[in-house]
Amino acid sequence: MEYISMTKDQLQAEHEKVSKAFEALKAKNLKLDMSRGKPGKAQLDLVSDILTVLAKPEDCVVDGLDARNYGELAGLKCAREYFAEVLGCKPEECFAGGNASLTLMYDTISKAYTHGLLHSEKPWAKLDKVKFLCPSPGYDRHFKISQSFGMELITIAMTETGPDMDAVEEAVKDPAVKGMWCVPKYSNPEGIIYSAETIDRIAHLKPAASDFLLMWDNAYCVHEFDGDYVPFPDMLSLCREAGNPDMVFEYASTSKITLPGAGVSVMAASVDNMKYMTGLLGIQSISYDKVNQLRHVKYLQNKAHTLELMKKHAAIMKPKFDAVVNTLDKEIAPLGIATWKRPKGGYFVSLDTMDGLAKRTLALCKEAGVVMTGAGATFPYGVDPRDRNIRIAPSLPPVEELETAIDVFCTCLKLAALEKLLAV
Repeated sequence: MEYISMTKDQLQAEHEKVSKAFEALKAKNLKLDMSRGKPGKAQLDLVSDILTVLAKPEDCVVDGLDARNYGELAGLKCAREYFAEVLGCKPEECFAGGNASLTLMYDTISKAYTHGLLHSEKPWAKLDKVKFLCPSPGYDRHFKISQSFGMELITIAMTETGPDMDAVEEAVKDPAVKGMWCVPKYSNPEGIIYSAETIDRIAHLKPAASDFLLMWDNAYCVHEFDGDYVPFPDMLSLCREAGNPDMVFEYASTSKITLPGAGVSVMAASVDNMKYMTGLLGIQSISYDKVNQLRHVKYLQNKAHTLELMKKHAAIMKPKFDAVVNTLDKEIAPLGIATWKRPKGGYFVSLDTMDGLAKRTLALCKEAGVVMTGAGATFPYGVDPRDRNIRIAPSLPPVEELETAIDVFCTCLKLAALEKLLAV
C-alpha cells in the first residue's frame, strides 16, 4: 500500500515498525561504503595479472622505442592506435596520458583559462564571465572543475534521451556559454545512453562562442553489464561532418577496465586541436608513463579482446546491480515514495525520492553505518533543488555486504518518508 494512501493511524503504526527496524540496524555497528563507483576486489583480482605483462627489459621496447625513457608526449603509437579503435576515431586524434582522464579534462579547462583554446579571442581568465552547461543529475567532479575556475554553472535537465536539447540550443546563443559536460553512454548517475537524435543535435550546435568546448566524457564506452555491447558513434567524426571539427574533446580511460589507481587515459580531439594542445602540454611534461601504456596495450590487445574482458567484469557487476534493483522493487516500489532507473551499463543506480527526502535519507544511512554519495552531489554547486536525487554505487561491496547496505538504505528511505508525511 502506498504511504500517501495511508491514514494517520496507519502511518503512525508503520513509523513505529520502521523505527524499530532502524534501531536494530544501528545496533549492528555497520561500516559499509557505497559512496563512489569503485571496482570491487573481485574485479581488481580479475585483472591483476597485468602487473606481470612486462617481465624483462626487452619487453619495454616497442617500435624501436624504449618505453622506460623520455619522449613521445602524445603517448606510444600502439596506445594511440588502441584507443582509436575503442573510440572509433583516428590514432592521430588521440593523446594517451597517465592514470586519470579527469586530469586531462582539468588540463583542458585550465589551458582554456590560461591560454585560450584554438579559436579563442583571448584566455577565458580575461573574460568578464564564463558559463558552462551542466546536464543534471550529472557527475559531481565535472561540476567541481568548472566551479573551481569560477564559472557560472547552468543546470540543464536530463531526459530519457540525454540533455534537454531545446534548453541547450537556447543556452548556447549566449556567447558567455563556453561549453557543456557530457557523459553520453551510461551517464553518471542515470545510466542513460544519449539517443541518435540528441547526439546529432549536439554535433550540429551553433554556439555564439567560437571556442565552445564540448567535454565528451565517454567513461563507460565499453561498460555493459547486462546484455551485449552497444556500439556508439564517433563524436569527432559527427562534429567534423556537421561543420564543428574543433568543438569536441573526448575522454576515456582504462580505470574500470584494469586498475583504477594505475590505468591509462586518453584525450581525443581534431588534429588541429591536438597540435595546439600538445604545444601547451609539452611545456608541463616531457611524457606520461609509457611503461604503463605499453603494459596496457600488451594486456588489452585490441577492442575485441577488451570486450571479452568486460564480459568477465559484467559477471561480477550484474549480481550487484540486481541485488540493489530487486530490493528496491520489493521494498520501495509498492510504497510509492521513490522511482529509479534500471541501467544496463555504467556504475550507478539513480534514484529519485519524493521531494525533500534525499538529505534526510542519507543522514539516516550514515547514522546506521552506510556511507553514500552526498545529497545534492549530482547537481551544480551540490544543490539539488528538489532534494530528491540519490546516487547508489553498488560496485565496491561484495554482494553479501551490498544486500545489507541496500536493506539499510530502504529502511532509512521509509523512515524519512514517514517522518515527512506525519509532519504534514
